[in-house]
Formats: sequence, structure tokens, C-alpha cells
Amino acid sequence: MNTPDNAAHTVSARISPRGGLDILSRDEVARLRDASAGGLHELLRRCALAVLTSGSQSDDPRAAQERYPDFEIEVLQQDRGIKLELRHAPAVAFVDGEIIHGVAEQLFSVVRDIVYTAIEVKRSGRFDLDTSEGLTSAVFEILRNAHALRPNVEPSMVVCWGGHSIGLEEYDYTKMVGYEMGLRGLDICTGCGPGAMKGPMKGATIAHAKQRRGGGRYIGITEPGIIAAESPNPIVNELVIMPDIEKRLEAFVRLGHGIVIFPGGVGTAEEILYLLGILLHPDNAGLKFPLVFTGPAGSKAYFEQIDAFLRLSLGEEAASRYRIIVDDPAEVARTMLRGMRHVRQHRLEHKDAFFFNWSLHIDPQFQKPFAPTHANMAGLNLRRDQPVHTLAADLRRAFSGIVAGNVKEEGMREVEAHGPYEISGDPEIMAALDRLLESFVAQRRMKISGEYRPCYRVVAA
Repeated sequence: MNTPDNAAHTVSARISPRGGLDILSRDEVARLRDASAGGLHELLRRCALAVLTSGSQSDDPRAAQERYPDFEIEVLQQDRGIKLELRHAPAVAFVDGEIIHGVAEQLFSVVRDIVYTAIEVKRSGRFDLDTSEGLTSAVFEILRNAHALRPNVEPSMVVCWGGHSIGLEEYDYTKMVGYEMGLRGLDICTGCGPGAMKGPMKGATIAHAKQRRGGGRYIGITEPGIIAAESPNPIVNELVIMPDIEKRLEAFVRLGHGIVIFPGGVGTAEEILYLLGILLHPDNAGLKFPLVFTGPAGSKAYFEQIDAFLRLSLGEEAASRYRIIVDDPAEVARTMLRGMRHVRQHRLEHKDAFFFNWSLHIDPQFQKPFAPTHANMAGLNLRRDQPVHTLAADLRRAFSGIVAGNVKEEGMREVEAHGPYEISGDPEIMAALDRLLESFVAQRRMKISGEYRPCYRVVAA
């Protein structure tokens, strides 16, 4: 039964599973209800609230918590399965007292992934999370449990990366690219939030409808530290919550067949450095992985600056791995479609699966979680006296720390308590990094809501 509270600003309800959630055991339900079980209940509450406030214009992870302090969620075990009891839930997730179907599906995806990660991945002993093989196996099993891996399907998944804080011209452009890709039968996977994560999905839905293509896939991959700042957009029909940013990034590159990168801020730069660092490893020299940077005409200078930074820090080999296409959505889609054919042939020749890129080599330095403490940020080796893929790994960590300081609750607390992170390294790289970050601030790519205060300080050493 659904009942409105507080003059319809919140709603209390009991809902049944949507989206094929597997049956939970009594032990699993007990863990979700027990706040002392490693904070699992609080994690569930935060992620659930993010789903229920989809469409929020704030990217402060604490905003929803402050607006809905009385919100509570409880997993109820019943003879016929489970139910979720919501108390003082945001009314925006309901229509005439009934929860929106897509929101309900995403809620049960939250429960599914939190349970599986906590019990099967972290506590079961099945995975050696100190090894590269164990970490990749964990990513595979989380995706399989979420039914994101589909055999006997031709390569068609395009991962779209880009900023959540972008202007209208750039947002409209992401929709056009998504539309052109959708017309060509391609599916979309993003970080699930607003901006460049929503636009391609929105465009693709129209194109899929025009082509009468049923079953379009709009996969959103997130993680607990970021979901509150980038709530899932309503188009996402397959939500997956990975345990941390590193497994989230690995899920993207294992699941996707090609990547399109739109304008963004430090999060997008982190993703670029992650992917290029992997592709620059000698073991991946012959790997087929189409990569396009694209935006409207007004974003040309943005990509010129990104390109200059990558060439300076990682060299010309890195630049050979991507193509920049400005103001031509159809050409982006054609490039991706051609790339899919090369990916298909390469996977067939190497007997690799279409649904999970096993042959992609990922070093542990890209897989092991990075804690953005002041000591860890100051200890990054941002110099050229090392293999280029190793430098890319530490540059990725630097941007990851800035993301944490900008929008992740634990990172924001760290900066509030101890001041800005200090980032030091090769003077030439630091100068280029400082210019890049200053441009992100000037273009308001760091945050959607509030005045931005830098959480970092760049020092040439």
C-alpha cells in the first residue's frame, strides 16, 4: 500500500521486484538490514536514494541526504520472495502514488549488485582480489549476475564517455551522435548519469524506434562513490553498480566494442588516460578498439587542448590510438560501425568472446583501487622516466583523486579536513596539466551546482 507523507513531498510504499531479481536468502536479507554488517545497509540506502532522485540538478553527493533525511529502505523476506519497503521516499519517483516502473527496476538492480558484491565477491573467498586474473573474474561475474553479458550477439555496444556538466550545444550534439548510431543498429553504454551520459541514450531511443528495432540496450555502469552525484538517468534500462571506479572502468572496456568520448571534465580525462594507458601496453599493440573524440564545432578548442596534453605527456603513439571528429555525428557513427566490423573479425581470429573482451591485457596498476588520500596523491610518479603506460596509470590516479575531491563524499571530506591535494611531477607535464584543469574550471566542467573551489594544487617539482 502506498501512502503520501509530508504534503506529497515524500511517499511511503512497499514494492515487489522488477527486472528479474534473483531470490535472496535469509542471510542475504539480514546483511542488508543490519547496519553493522560493514555498513551495507547505509550503502543500500545511499544508492537507493540516488535512484529515487533521478533527474536531480545537483552533483553534491550529500544534497539528497540532506533533503530527505528521513528516507529509509528495508528489504523484507517473504515466503514468495522479497519486497522493498520505502519510507519517506522522494515523491518524484512516483505517479499517483505508484512507483515508476523504470525506477523500480533500477532499485532492484541496486539490491542485486550490492548483495552480490558484498557476499559473493568480497566475502566468499572465490576471487583472489590481489591478482589481475582474480579482479577480472570478479568484474565478469558481477556483469554476468546482472545479465549484462549476452552470447551470440554481434558486436554493437558503444561506450560513451563525457561530462555530466556540459552546455546545451554539447548536450544536443551527444543526442545527434546517439541518434546516428541508433539508426545503424548500435547500442549505448554510459556512466548512467546526466549530460553526455544521457544524451546518446536519448538520441538512440528515437533512432531505434524509427528503425522499429526492439530490445535496444541502454546500459548504465556506475559505482557507489559516484552514483549519488550522478544519479541514473531514466533511459537506462540495464543498471549495473560495480564496487569501485577501477572495476567500473574495466567493465566498460571489457563489455564495450568501441568508445566515443564527448567533452567533459576531470572524470572524462581520467577515463581517457585509463583507456590509453591500457591500449599503449605492448601486449595490446594489435588489438582492435575504435576510439573517437567528438563534439560540436564550439568544442574544437577543447579537443585541441586534450590532444596537446596527451601528445606532450604520452607521446605520438597515444595520439595514433584515437581519431578526433568535430561536428559530424554521421561520420562518428560510420566510424564506429566500421570499427565494429574490425572488432568482430579480430575476435573471431583470436577466438575471443563478443560479449566480454578477455584478450585485452590490463595491468594490476589499472585494476587495484586507488584511495585518494593526500599522501597517495602526493606520492604519484608523474614523470617521463618510466614506461608510457605506467605514467598514464598515475596520471589517471591524479584525475581520479580530483574527481573524488569534487563529487565523492569521502574525497570532499578529506579536502575539507586537510586542504587541497598536492600534485607534483615533471615541470612540463605539470604546466600542461595546470592549463588543462584551469580550462575545465573556466568552462564550468567541474561541477553542475554551486561555486567551484579547486580541491587540488599543481606543483612543478
